[in-house]
Amino acid sequence: MKRLTLVLILAALAGAPAAAPAQTTNATLPGWVSEPLSLADALNIALRQNATILKANNDLQASQGLVITTRAVALPTVQATGQYKKSDPNSIENFGAFAQPDQNWNTGIQLVQNIYEGGVLSAALKAARATKAQALAQYQTTLADTLLNVEVAYYDVLLAAQQITVNDASVKLLQKQLDDQQSRFNAGTVPRFNVLQAEVAVANERPALIKAKNDYRNSKNSLSNLLGYDLPRSVWEDIPLNLTDTLNDRPYNVNLPDAIQKALEQRSELKALRKTAELEELSIVNAQAGYKPTVSVFAGYTWHNAQFTPPVDLDHDIDGWNAGAQVTWNIFDGLASHGRVVQAKAQFEKAKTDVIDQSRQIELQVRTSYSDFIEAKETLDSQEKVLEEAEESLREAKSRSDAGTGTQLDVLNSETSLTQARTTQIQALHDYDTAVARLERAIGNGLVTAPAK
Repeated sequence: MKRLTLVLILAALAGAPAAAPAQTTNATLPGWVSEPLSLADALNIALRQNATILKANNDLQASQGLVITTRAVALPTVQATGQYKKSDPNSIENFGAFAQPDQNWNTGIQLVQNIYEGGVLSAALKAARATKAQALAQYQTTLADTLLNVEVAYYDVLLAAQQITVNDASVKLLQKQLDDQQSRFNAGTVPRFNVLQAEVAVANERPALIKAKNDYRNSKNSLSNLLGYDLPRSVWEDIPLNLTDTLNDRPYNVNLPDAIQKALEQRSELKALRKTAELEELSIVNAQAGYKPTVSVFAGYTWHNAQFTPPVDLDHDIDGWNAGAQVTWNIFDGLASHGRVVQAKAQFEKAKTDVIDQSRQIELQVRTSYSDFIEAKETLDSQEKVLEEAEESLREAKSRSDAGTGTQLDVLNSETSLTQARTTQIQALHDYDTAVARLERAIGNGLVTAPAK
C-alpha cells in the first residue's frame, strides 16, 4: 500500500505535481496532445497509427495475393484467342478450282484443367493454407513486439516524471539546508565551511534534476513516435502528454515450467517457423513432380472462316467444339529435377533446425525474463521500509545538528540517502512493471489475432 501511494508522497515532498509542467512556449496544440492517456488508450492508438503495425498489416494483405497465386495451380484456366490475317494474293498457292482467300480469321475459347502433376496440385492447396497461417503468425509477432515497446515507453515516461519529482525535492531540501547554514553563518554560529559544503551539495544535485528533465522530454518524444503522432512544428521540446496510469506493484504470479510450456505453444514466432517448415516440405513434393508425368484435359469451341467450302469469303464461317487430353513426361531433363529435390530437402532440414533453435531461444527468453522479474520483485520488496527509515534518519540528523550534538555532514549524508532511497524505489517500480510486460511477451500472452481496423 505504501508503494502504491509513492507518487502522492513524492509530490507532497516536492511541493509540485508528479509530472513536469508543459512548455509555456508551445502554441495552440491539437486536442490529442493533452487528452488523458491511459496505457490501454496508448496501446489502442498504436494499433491504429503505429507505422510498424500499419506496414505489417499491409504485408498481411499482400500475403493474401500470394495465397491466391499458390492456389491457382490447382484451378482450371479459361483462355480465349482470336486472330485476323491478310496476305499478299501472289503468295497464296491455289489448288485448281479451289482458291484460298487472302484474308483469314479464327477465334475460340478453351478450358484446361490439370488433373495430375505428380502431387503438385494437392501440395498447392496445402501450401496456400500454410502461407495464410504463416503470414498471420508473422503479423502477430510484429504486433506483440510493437505493443511491448509502447508499454515500456509508457512506463519510461512515468519513471522520468517521478525522477523529476525526486530530484526537485532533493534540490529543495539541500537549498533549504543552504539557507539555514547561511543564516547561521550570518549569525556567527557556524563557520564559512558549512556554507561552502551546502553550496557544493546543491550544485552537485542540480545536474541530476537537469538530466531527469531531459529524460522526461526524450521519453515523451519516443512514446509519441510509437503512437504515430504527427507533432505540430509549434510543439517545442516538451510535449504536454497527460498520462493517467501510474507505476505500481500489482501482484503477478507465474510458474516457470508452465510459462515455458505456454510459450512453446503460443509464441507466434514458432507458429510461423513451423509453417515455414511445412512449406519447405511441400517444396520437396513440387521438386519430385519433375520425375512424374503431367496430365491435363481440355475442351473448347472454335470459329474460323471457310478455306475451301464455297463461297470462300470472310462471312462464311465454320465452327465446332473440340475436347481431349494431353500427357507430358520429361524422361530425362539433364538432372534438373534431381538438383531441385536435393535443394528442397536441404531447405526442409534447415527449416526444422530453425524450429528447434527458436524453441531453445524462446525458452531462454522466458527464463531470462523470469529471472529479471524475480530481481525486480526482490528489489522492490527490499525497499519496503527503506524510504521510512531514510526519512527518519534525516529527521534525527537535523535534530542532532540543531542540538549541537551532530554535524552538518550527517545532515547532508542523510539527505543524500533519502534521495537515493526515493530514486531506487521509483526505479524498482518501473523495473517491476517492465519485467512483467517483458515476461508476458516472452510467454506469448495477450496476442492480437486479427488485424487492427
